[in-house]
Amino acid sequence: MSRLPRSASATAPASRPPAGLDGLDPSWSRLVDVPYGLGVHRASRTWHVLDNGDALTALGAEPVGTILCVHGNPTWSYLWRRLVARTIEAAAAGGPAWRVVAVDQLDMGFSERTGSPQTLARRVADLGDLTSSLEITGPVVTLGHDWGGVVSMGWAVDHPDQLAGLVLLNTAIHQPEGETIPAPLRLTLARGVLGRATVGTTGFLDVTLGLAHPALSPEVKAGFRAPYRQADRRGGIGGFVADIPVDAEHVSSPELDRIAAGLRELTVPALMLWGPRDPIFSDRYLDDLVDRLPHADVHRFEGAGHLVAEDVDYAGAVLSWLGDRLPEGAVATDAPGTEEARDASGQDRPLWSYLESLADSPATALVEMAPAGADGPRSVSWSLLARRVREIALGLRKHGVHPGDRVSLLVQPGADLTAVLYACVRIGAIVVVADAGLGVRGLTRAVRGAWPDHVIGQLPGLTAATALGWPGRKISTTTLSPITARALGVEASLPEIAALGRRAHEALAELPDAPTADAEATILFTSGSTGPAKGVVYRHGQLTALRDALATQYGVGPGTGLVAGFAPFALLGPALGATSVTPDMDVTKPRTLTARAVAAATAAVDATVVFLSPAALTNVVATSDELGDADHRALSGVETFLSAGAPVSESLLAAAGDLMPNATPHTPYGMTEGLLMTDVTLDGVRAATADRDAAVAAGAPDAGGVCVGLPGATTTVRIAPLDDAGRASSAFTDDAGVTGEIVVSASHVEDHYDRLWLTHRASRLGSTNETRWHRTGDVGHLDAQGRLWVEGRLPHVITTATGVLTPVASEQAVEARAGIARAAVVGVGPAGTQQVVVVAETVPPARRPGLASAALAASVRSAVATASGRPVAAVLVVPQLPTDVRHNSKIDRTGLAAWATSVLSGGRMRRP
Repeated sequence: MSRLPRSASATAPASRPPAGLDGLDPSWSRLVDVPYGLGVHRASRTWHVLDNGDALTALGAEPVGTILCVHGNPTWSYLWRRLVARTIEAAAAGGPAWRVVAVDQLDMGFSERTGSPQTLARRVADLGDLTSSLEITGPVVTLGHDWGGVVSMGWAVDHPDQLAGLVLLNTAIHQPEGETIPAPLRLTLARGVLGRATVGTTGFLDVTLGLAHPALSPEVKAGFRAPYRQADRRGGIGGFVADIPVDAEHVSSPELDRIAAGLRELTVPALMLWGPRDPIFSDRYLDDLVDRLPHADVHRFEGAGHLVAEDVDYAGAVLSWLGDRLPEGAVATDAPGTEEARDASGQDRPLWSYLESLADSPATALVEMAPAGADGPRSVSWSLLARRVREIALGLRKHGVHPGDRVSLLVQPGADLTAVLYACVRIGAIVVVADAGLGVRGLTRAVRGAWPDHVIGQLPGLTAATALGWPGRKISTTTLSPITARALGVEASLPEIAALGRRAHEALAELPDAPTADAEATILFTSGSTGPAKGVVYRHGQLTALRDALATQYGVGPGTGLVAGFAPFALLGPALGATSVTPDMDVTKPRTLTARAVAAATAAVDATVVFLSPAALTNVVATSDELGDADHRALSGVETFLSAGAPVSESLLAAAGDLMPNATPHTPYGMTEGLLMTDVTLDGVRAATADRDAAVAAGAPDAGGVCVGLPGATTTVRIAPLDDAGRASSAFTDDAGVTGEIVVSASHVEDHYDRLWLTHRASRLGSTNETRWHRTGDVGHLDAQGRLWVEGRLPHVITTATGVLTPVASEQAVEARAGIARAAVVGVGPAGTQQVVVVAETVPPARRPGLASAALAASVRSAVATASGRPVAAVLVVPQLPTDVRHNSKIDRTGLAAWATSVLSGGRMRRP
């Protein structure tokens, strides 16, 4: 261990911070003498703390409890200044009054420099002495960051009778066996480095302050540097680093282990706010904390890092959480929407029920149109699939996959993915599915966010997982060479897992009890078309409700041939008892699907139901001239056609109907968070359009939009009206003609967002104990017949000086003009006075981005004026509008708005 310089043992009295530090009110500072020792050895240490107690007294506000804030290294109580200010503001506004006591640990900040080493056990005990001196008796919510998180957890474990809640920001309580401590800490602890980096220079402090996203202002940096200007003031920084338990022999290791074990006994409400870009406390430490406090609410702030308290509005998050979980300082037992009822019963018809009832059937369960290593399609019978699922399930259990473990599947749709998925859900593992179309960065973000325990993948996925440091024990779908397996860290192959399961079956091993309806089943990631992809958690009961809704709405079941050009529906095939097939296509590029591939898949299973994404459908229609007589005969047998995932125009739906002349075309409305919310047929779209045109002709206003039909049998739809600022109300209505956020309720809506507590909370605003609502983020209206019309996305609403404008109606009007292929209507400028800009793809396509011709611009302006009555500030043309990968049809209007703003402000005319 490197020695610290002599200046590290310097002593100095406590003091108050200098006046003028950014965001810090001097009246919050106080010095507290804390006795320690016994008899003749009794003495005291002086702490500096921030305390809003006097401010609350001045307001006449009685505290409902105390938030005990503990900073880490090398910060000080300045880290919590925003929380102190916000609690005073909340109390002044009549909200619950929380006292905040934010400490400067001894030898840190403006507390006393003791000149003595401070071990973890000593710091925990000292904090207890401080709260005793302050006569803090509870209820107490601890709040800690970095190594202050460890100290705060120690206090929590030691004071269970006073503890009301626990809040943690980027910290750790356990170093996994076999894992080294983070590289920056290893470097700092290296011989000859520790003293110079932490005490002799401001290196350690400088690096820490550089971890903010975005960068800290010079004023805030000065605030953090204030206590550490001289080397003799930085001894505590070096001492903190030296006290990191790097191995079991370290003096503080037993105390760390004690706290880690005690943490599992805590049942109070807990909140974890995390910055994933932290090079020190990565997601693996978050995963460990979640394992110890499985009931905790967790929110990962994508883009935030180690200084999460500076990167995001953590204070608002903490106060929102306290309002939900600890109103008036007591644990909420009946707060609306905070805890949703769980069905802990068994399942009468679990997802795998047909695999059991058809386990001896030679009939076809699924068909792979282009299996790897084969010359043609491959059929898999129900008996083979059922046996394979059972073998893999038993093998995974023997390999160490337990109920509740997260298993990431990096496998292309087909027999392997189907068998592995059903094996995992059967044993109670949680399947993590992220679309390869998210790209490397998006996939990395998704996988690290979910932090799986196991990864099952094909060679490309496993290679990426190894190169990018994705977590999880690895299993390959095929047998790899020993050299490749070692290089990728692969522990077993799927054939080996199946063989392990066969041996277990021969030894009469039984599968574990089936998971209950309330057990988590899967985490499905959204497409990322409206921001970073979000993990959507479904429980078993919600997935079976989705299966039943699909079966009821479209008559899908045993004997149905199902063509699924959208992977999630292919995976539902065995749950429905249907014979499913995925066409020959690149599932990450929907526009690679051709009409002949759909016809071949249809013929392979005598399909009566076909599901395609809008982007896939566009290319299918475009390549329909390649169809032969046999292809047309196969498609004529289709009875039901569905396309969903993004708005589908009447013309595209009609073109699909021409290809499948005996089918009823449907376009359901839904999202990853809730599939099959509403449904409408092609005839229904035409009837709705005729009704709308008649109403407009009679003088009714035209809100426009895409009609997506009536709610399903088990779905309720409401609208949260928009105000003039484009904000959705907390009150819902089913009145006709009111534009607002679309809100849905159904038994098959997702349970929650994974490790995105704030996002989940926002999506549930308005829920009650009786009704669980999901705010979709889409905007639209209901018509007089109760049909839903989608008008766009909430973030894309334009707030002009004359009111809000939703984009879809104007886009439809523009796209009806000659020379326009697709259009996006966006707003530029300050909220409330935004100007309307149209960005369009033309026919023929523009060779480069630029201003539209005068004639085209005039036509576009006329179309928007007719549809919305709004003037258009500019019309821009581009070779291609940016869209999401999964659907290839959701236009990135947020990105386009930023691009248009840049271009119209004199920026370079680059492609968006």
